[in-house]
Amino acid sequence: MSRLLHISASPRGAASESLAIAETFLDSYRETHGDVVDHHDLWDGTLPEFGPAAAAAKMTVLAGGTPTGDQATAYQAARRVFERYDSYDRYLFSVPMWNSSVPYILKQFIDVVSQPGWVFSFDPDAGYTGLLSGKKVAVVYTSAVYGDGRPPAFGTDTQRPFLEGWLRWTGITDIEAVEFRPNLATADAESGRRAAHAAARELGKRF
Repeated sequence: MSRLLHISASPRGAASESLAIAETFLDSYRETHGDVVDHHDLWDGTLPEFGPAAAAAKMTVLAGGTPTGDQATAYQAARRVFERYDSYDRYLFSVPMWNSSVPYILKQFIDVVSQPGWVFSFDPDAGYTGLLSGKKVAVVYTSAVYGDGRPPAFGTDTQRPFLEGWLRWTGITDIEAVEFRPNLATADAESGRRAAHAAARELGKRF
């Protein structure tokens, strides 16, 4: 039986479009697969910071050393987040667009788990190798102003390229997405909302 972890990056609760579409995906997924599904709300207060001690620990590890003291404590906190993440083989990310990119809490999660020997290895000659191959990801992307084909004044997309670039860097290449990108200047976004929920429902069935 597969294990799926929903990683949500919106703090807006019932008002969140990305969370609502993710729930449609998950309802369909559970009905079809019956697999274990858990939720990591990145806003629940459990995500550790990745500050001076953790950054120093990362450089210590990259140099072949072993973190001690405050470095070790910070690195162990990061390790617990990674171990939870790594224990699943399927993921659903629900990601609203903030200022053309992802919410800072998702970047914090990425910085916490992206450590040598966990999600990547590095060779001075060959470069990076992702260590999480074989896993599978679905992503719900939402934005309120930006949308494909709109003029540059409506924003640019560094949201999807950033997240999917990171996933591929970690070795995950099986990635599918659902997008809902209504223009706030448009009075009726309901048709796009229905299409996004239908797409999420279908993806949940075959994921």
